[in-house]
Amino acid sequence: SASNIVASLRSTFATGRTRSLDWRRSQLKALHNMLSEQEARFLEALWRDLRKSKQETAATELLMVKGEIAKLSKELTHLAAPTKPPKTFISRMDGLAIQPQPLGVALIIGAWNYPIQLVLLPLAGAIAAGNCAVVKPSEIAEASAALLAELLPKYLDQDCVRVVCGGVEETQQLLEQRFDTIFYTGSSRVARIVMAAASKHLTPVTLELGGKSPVYVSHGIDLELVSRRLAWGKFMNAGQTCIAPDYVLCPPDLMQPLADALAARVIEFFGENPRDSPDYGRIVSDRMFDRLSGLLSETKAKRVVGGDPDKAERFIPPTVFMDVKPDDALMREELFGPILPILPVRGGVDEAIELINAGEKPLALYAFTNDASVRRREDSGV
Repeated sequence: SASNIVASLRSTFATGRTRSLDWRRSQLKALHNMLSEQEARFLEALWRDLRKSKQETAATELLMVKGEIAKLSKELTHLAAPTKPPKTFISRMDGLAIQPQPLGVALIIGAWNYPIQLVLLPLAGAIAAGNCAVVKPSEIAEASAALLAELLPKYLDQDCVRVVCGGVEETQQLLEQRFDTIFYTGSSRVARIVMAAASKHLTPVTLELGGKSPVYVSHGIDLELVSRRLAWGKFMNAGQTCIAPDYVLCPPDLMQPLADALAARVIEFFGENPRDSPDYGRIVSDRMFDRLSGLLSETKAKRVVGGDPDKAERFIPPTVFMDVKPDDALMREELFGPILPILPVRGGVDEAIELINAGEKPLALYAFTNDASVRRREDSGV
């Protein structure tokens, strides 16, 4: 049961085993070995869950975690060492030091869109900090969750790291337990549930959510460069990325040329028929597909590029709309899919800032400009 798992981990933590820097290094090395030795199986799992290409999985899942492990291993002694804060009048006669301490037992709730990276990055941090951990992979990415459940116990200390698979019921059982820190990646709706459960025990929480991350494009910028970066950032993982560009704001006279440039980049990246491209992914589930296809049927905007969705394959092509209105269906919620609306802003950067501020705070903001005054407004105005 969840309570027994947490109690067992807490007993292990009380022995002090995880405080040892040698233990931390050995576990980080084991995690790195798992990614290297089982790479082919991770590639297969991500293809099955999201039809991610080998290159995309290697870059956005495996290499990111390996890089984090290398950084933590290199800096571990420094990160764990005490630091001396400046003295004040009250403490001038005292010997002061801040000693980093492990918190105890961490709960890591992963997400389906990057089902390996978003579990193993926080797990590497938890291990490096000397914690025990419960890992809860997303049940939506079934193949990846099953692989983590199989491999993590083989490579890591089972007394210190446990994997719990399942859906809503299993997650609720875990959230009823007292943890010392919780790391959650996913939607704002579930984040409220996580934070409410954590508040009962005053457990610190790290939430990595999403939002409608805007793009602002101003005059004087190279539209081919902008379109290349937007097409890569938006259509990677079929748009299922929390920091993906959600919508584009630009002056009216840039809208058509930018849309045409984006259409050309889609063909360049994925061919005339993206369905046949080995580099273009699929939507993770029928529920997510239905939500996105519903938005496509509701929008009144002009489609520049894109085709018909195919539910049998959960395929939605890279799609760009132009002349989108702020009250359009595409602006109602975070898209989290391969759909990019372009909105004209006749009032320039001031109108763009006003429109962005009218919504919830986004996770990221992208400004393409050569104008220093626009950059400063983006820095201080949003």
